[in-house]
Amino acid sequence: MTVIDMSTLKPIGEFGSRAWGEAVVDKAIKMLEAADLPASITWALTEDYTYPPARLMEGGRKHAGYYLIVKEGRVSGGDGVTAEALAIPGFHCRMPWGVICNQAAALYGFEGLQKCSANEKALFAAMAEYLGRPEINKELGLVIDKDGKLSSMLDPVGNWPAEIVAALGEDMEEGNGLHNIAATLLTDSPEYTDLPVSEWRVPIFAEMTDQQKADFIKLCGM
Repeated sequence: MTVIDMSTLKPIGEFGSRAWGEAVVDKAIKMLEAADLPASITWALTEDYTYPPARLMEGGRKHAGYYLIVKEGRVSGGDGVTAEALAIPGFHCRMPWGVICNQAAALYGFEGLQKCSANEKALFAAMAEYLGRPEINKELGLVIDKDGKLSSMLDPVGNWPAEIVAALGEDMEEGNGLHNIAATLLTDSPEYTDLPVSEWRVPIFAEMTDQQKADFIKLCGM
């Protein structure tokens, strides 16, 4: 039996909202605690969604996103992005809210993940061509990693411990796992109501009207 029963989950908030992030963290902590992780693991995850709509930042929020910390056998996490979490090697992602919001609600296993990623690459290429600026990734707020390549990952990057991969990816191919849990907890955001999107909910830039293209570029912080 999986730790989280998908049938009990209901949409709770928009991508990047406090309500959604806290719900995702709550489920992730339960999954990691159930795995009885060894005390030797020190690892953190942060997801920071930049240029979010103002409605998501009410109440003095500084970041639209969430964090998880695994340290000395204890799992913690919460809304926002903390300095403590960012200082621990792990998975630290920073991307514009508008670029990934809609497809975050797509349910998939490994094959679907690959197809969604391919759709995103096509989106970035179409935006770059439209703007006439091949270095569009820099404008998305990406950083230069230690290998000199543009990346959404912030240092310090750390490997995913096998125990954490197993816990958070539990039964992902059968529709469970943290990604699908997070996707199921999402409500749709109005910015995407009339946009053309792929099977994996990725916006199709080439099929947008001129006004939609202009609005989407702005939504992504460019």
